Amino acid sequence: MQRYEFKVVPAPRRGEKARGVKTTEDRFALALTLLMNDFGAEGWDYVRADALPCEERVGLTGTKTTFQNMLVFRRPLAEEAATAEPAVAPPRLMLEREVAPASVVRPLGPAEAPMPATAPTIHPVGPAKTDLAAE
Repeated sequence: MQRYEFKVVPAPRRGEKARGVKTTEDRFALALTLLMNDFGAEGWDYVRADALPCEERVGLTGTKTTFQNMLVFRRPLAEEAATAEPAVAPPRLMLEREVAPASVVRPLGPAEAPMPATAPTIHPVGPAKTDLAAE
């Protein structure tokens, strides 16, 4: 499952002046474009814009609620799981003889259960263990 980090920034309140950009809408669009391109260059993806309530103090005891326009960006987190895994994987076990998959094997009754002497032998797979008695 992909994990993300988020960044929330206030939306621009004013447009940016530029040559050939004359209307208020065009200036505001330019300001948004510049902001989004700056964050995009840092790897942030635009998610959405939200208008969120914010309580502000008015006078000594009063409050009023205003709405702040916020832009939400996200980017994938670096894979932390790859660094958290152990360097040496635990040895896998391999059967000496093939065993049919569970979907093919029918359940055995009590009289049909294999005796311990006929059970498959299990050997580790991977680097050979050194003999501790020889050390």
